[in-house]
Amino acid sequence: MGIEKTESNGQIQIGGLGVRYLHDGTAAGGMGVFELSVLPGARVPPPHSHTLNEEYVYVLQGVLRYSVDGMARDLAPGESMHSPRGSVHHFSNPHDVPALALIVLTPDIGAQYFRDVAAIFNAGDPPDRAMLMDVMSRYGLVPAAPPQ
Repeated sequence: MGIEKTESNGQIQIGGLGVRYLHDGTAAGGMGVFELSVLPGARVPPPHSHTLNEEYVYVLQGVLRYSVDGMARDLAPGESMHSPRGSVHHFSNPHDVPALALIVLTPDIGAQYFRDVAAIFNAGDPPDRAMLMDVMSRYGLVPAAPPQ
């Protein structure tokens, strides 16, 4: 499936995840802001860290499970968490209703990262893990080591 089919009304669809950029800060190396929608039970990225960015999540609707360095919380509307650069973080939606969150990345990795992931993820089931890991590494995302 091509990129054209992954975006509708500015939203990049990656399986059960939707990303709608409100401000792409890559041109100026600044802050990026996007809405992240997560369907119940959606496949999500593996726990990871960012070598270049910090991330802030603020829940708008539903409940989003978010963890930073092993501390997990179910965030309801109006609640937030911060992932400092280098911290291992992860999100999921094990609840019954879709979740919607506002994400702030500084500096921004940009909408193109999500388009690149969507092109791979939406091309086949299962998605090509090696290609996904390559895209993650190009944008400074590092998958966490599996728990021992």
